[in-house]
Amino acid sequence: MPTLILDPPPHQLEELLEQRRRLGADRHDEVWQGVYHMVPGPNAPHSFIAQQVSVLIDSPARAARLHVSLEFNLGLGKDDFRVPDLGVHRERRSGTWIPTAAIVVEILSPDDEAWQKLPFYAERGVEELLFIDPDERSVKWLTLREGTYQAVERSELIDLPASQLAQQIEWLDS
Repeated sequence: MPTLILDPPPHQLEELLEQRRRLGADRHDEVWQGVYHMVPGPNAPHSFIAQQVSVLIDSPARAARLHVSLEFNLGLGKDDFRVPDLGVHRERRSGTWIPTAAIVVEILSPDDEAWQKLPFYAERGVEELLFIDPDERSVKWLTLREGTYQAVERSELIDLPASQLAQQIEWLDS
């Protein structure tokens, strides 16, 4: 259930956030224009599909001289960032904040906010989005055109159509 706590936050909230940091449970948490989004870790099907997709897109990405990464902080800093499941990048970067990506991969989970991230990704110049829905067993490619994302059958950056990727994924029951 979404919860918004207006300032000042109760000390119990700070204790909870610190506990999440210590345990590493905050690694998927995001900040949307200063609003903290506490995101649960992925379920087993989500995690299994993320691993498969990273392997399946690696060769086509390398052939296009691009680099695949696992989850990362997409944004300019701690006050506004998202944590995609995977990314494909034009260059390798170091540091905590990656300003953009060529492709962002979002694997959908129940009550997921991934579709609400489109304006942020467009503002950051993410060229393509790959949405994978384990429940529907579907793959959707979107490409950025004139500031908005439009559905396409295949990536324009790597040699991989959505239908082929969907056929190669070993889908699990959620």
